[in-house]
Amino acid sequence: MPITIGIYCVYLPIVIHIFMNKLIQQFQSRLISVDLTFKRYLWNEVDWDNRLIAITGARGVGKTTLILQYIKENFKTEIENVLYVSLDNLYFSKTTLTDFTDEFVKHGGKYLFLDEVHKYPNWSVEIKNIYDNFPELSIVFTGSSALDILKGKADLSRRIVTYKMNGLSFREFLEFKYHRVFPVYSLKDITENATEISHFINSTIKPIKLFEEYLKTGYYPYFIGDEKNYYQRIEQTINQIIENDLLIIEHIDFTSINNLRRLLIIIAEIVPFKPNILKLSKQIGINRDTFVKYLHWLARADLLLLLETDTYGISKLNKPEKVYLNNPNLVYALTESVPNIGTIRETFFYNQLNVRYKVRYTDKGDFLIDNSFIFEIGGKNKKYKQIEGLTNAFIAADNIEFAHKNTLPVWLFGFLY
Repeated sequence: MPITIGIYCVYLPIVIHIFMNKLIQQFQSRLISVDLTFKRYLWNEVDWDNRLIAITGARGVGKTTLILQYIKENFKTEIENVLYVSLDNLYFSKTTLTDFTDEFVKHGGKYLFLDEVHKYPNWSVEIKNIYDNFPELSIVFTGSSALDILKGKADLSRRIVTYKMNGLSFREFLEFKYHRVFPVYSLKDITENATEISHFINSTIKPIKLFEEYLKTGYYPYFIGDEKNYYQRIEQTINQIIENDLLIIEHIDFTSINNLRRLLIIIAEIVPFKPNILKLSKQIGINRDTFVKYLHWLARADLLLLLETDTYGISKLNKPEKVYLNNPNLVYALTESVPNIGTIRETFFYNQLNVRYKVRYTDKGDFLIDNSFIFEIGGKNKKYKQIEGLTNAFIAADNIEFAHKNTLPVWLFGFLY
């Protein structure tokens, strides 16, 4: 063995150990500032006993905070066996995750929390090997919502449990900002007991005013402490998703980055719409297949919502029936003119229902939910004309406080998670 290689092999563990101590100090320093007062809905849904857990979601929705909260609350007496690191740390440009983990386990490590895995090359291969080679180790990792975990280079499907984190629901917004705590209701609860639920909530708060605030500035948790620059933060988040996450995950070039940005701005001014593929693709200067592919990339990255018929699935690169921005805050951030209130209502409803239910296109209303419920979205004077004679058909109406028969306050659908 050449002398230089021998020296490298001898000193590599020492170098890793030195840098690991620095990462431990950074992690524990960060842990001190973590607040346990408010926890996202996913806290109670993750089965933390699994050995390999993935948590994906859009930038800024609170994935990192969630795992740091979990560490702080559950490892008080064995913190020396736990480590949180972000894989965008420059340290991992010169040391493999496998070597790092080997050293961590040798020093008693049992729980490894990895942030931003999509920024580490061949992450799926190394995590699979780590999982197989260190059976005493539990791993939790986070990644961009644009990341298709089961399509990585390694087969993680038999090993991994995956969870998706969405932005704040209206219910969570009320708890996070105003410390008003309400239960989660199922769609069945709301459709069957809307009158009782709406009276209970109205006895505590004035939901309409707070709902209007949520629609403008309540979806991403980073409004706390910096509400004045909230839309600027959203624009920065969008740029990071397109310029960093999609660039890394889809291996796109500079031209594609510009085209994606242009497409998103065009969509923001015309949502919701039935896409004229030929017209819009020519406007951007791309072909039909590339245009549809861009739509699906932006949807996976939680920037768009694509409304499909039940005949097709989003995994197929088919043309969607309608296109929406992902949430109302994006509409306000990206639209230069005053957003259409009808667009805001529909976007909110789709966004909130999409977390737990299958939302599909229907020509007999606005949305078909789980192939069972039909909803028409509108203002307080919305009539039943579009859904007349249909079973399990409801109006989700804006600017009303209480439910009446099959007309339900649209804000109630912000209590689904």
